[in-house]
Amino acid sequence: MYLVRPVDMADVAALESLAKVATPWVHTLPKTREAIECAVERSLLSFAAQVDIPSEEMYVFVLESTVDKTIVGSAAISAIAGSNGTYFAFRNNVLQQVSRDLNISHNVHALTLCSELTGHSQLSSFYVRNPLQLGPEGALLSRARLLFAAVAPHRFGDHFFVSLAGITDGNAQSPFWDALGRKFFQMDFMDAERVIEGARNRTLIVELMPHYPVYVPLLPGAAQAAMGQIHPEGEFPFRLLSEEGFEPDEYIDIFDGGPILQAHKYSLRSFSSSMRRRVERLSDQCASLDDQVKQTYLIASARETNFRAAIIDSGILETTDNVLMSTEMMEHLHLVAGDQVVGVRL
Repeated sequence: MYLVRPVDMADVAALESLAKVATPWVHTLPKTREAIECAVERSLLSFAAQVDIPSEEMYVFVLESTVDKTIVGSAAISAIAGSNGTYFAFRNNVLQQVSRDLNISHNVHALTLCSELTGHSQLSSFYVRNPLQLGPEGALLSRARLLFAAVAPHRFGDHFFVSLAGITDGNAQSPFWDALGRKFFQMDFMDAERVIEGARNRTLIVELMPHYPVYVPLLPGAAQAAMGQIHPEGEFPFRLLSEEGFEPDEYIDIFDGGPILQAHKYSLRSFSSSMRRRVERLSDQCASLDDQVKQTYLIASARETNFRAAIIDSGILETTDNVLMSTEMMEHLHLVAGDQVVGVRL
């Protein structure tokens, strides 16, 4: 069994091991031990903070095996994407051009540097080791952070987004970057990513990137084809996010042209379809789950501190006020009978 919980300082070594095997610049995990320690410390302070208005908080979660306590994945959610700067992206606009003399009318796509996602809450740092072998626990990790947002909506904005890695070749070169960013940064894709450490809120972006519209038809065909396309390793999180309710829109990443998925919180299943239920201990006196029609749910403790989430098979929660749990499951989630949980169908 696996559960999702907030990260702790004791997890630093495990996160460092995950970062070493993750493909560089495809996953937004902190890369160095120092960066990982800073992220963990920031997360601990964020969970402990009394928040009235979302600001610089970032919440990091880990996916842990209850059998041997190994950490097999991590994910994060930032309260405000541009809290320590301005989050930059390209907006893919459609410009209509009309010549009445020639009786010609057509649309032209143009990329414009914008900061409109600043102020949205951002999902990041999702990584699972061996996702195809893991099963539904990957969905548990991805969605648990949104259940936390549903439990504590005052800690987040009304809109959420996530930027997925774009297409790169076997040499980690990006056709989109080569056609556009390289012209202004005068460096390779990987070098540029190292300089800004994967962030999209550095002042050098607005200092170097073009402020005027970039007409898409003027870009090479390979760069146009890469726009909005996902790196193969991003297909798994893309599927999870799409099932949750995220959709690609007019924004793409300014470096590799990868898609940026967006959603209003009430378009997300973790907000619109989640249910609050009271925990009841499964005992000899209770009806056995074997006698009920069962459904798989993602269940999380309905509290901001000591948050825990796991997958359970339960009776149909939509038709009851209680959720039956074994003593073992309650211990894993740090629950006692009568506690409130929030659940959503997996």
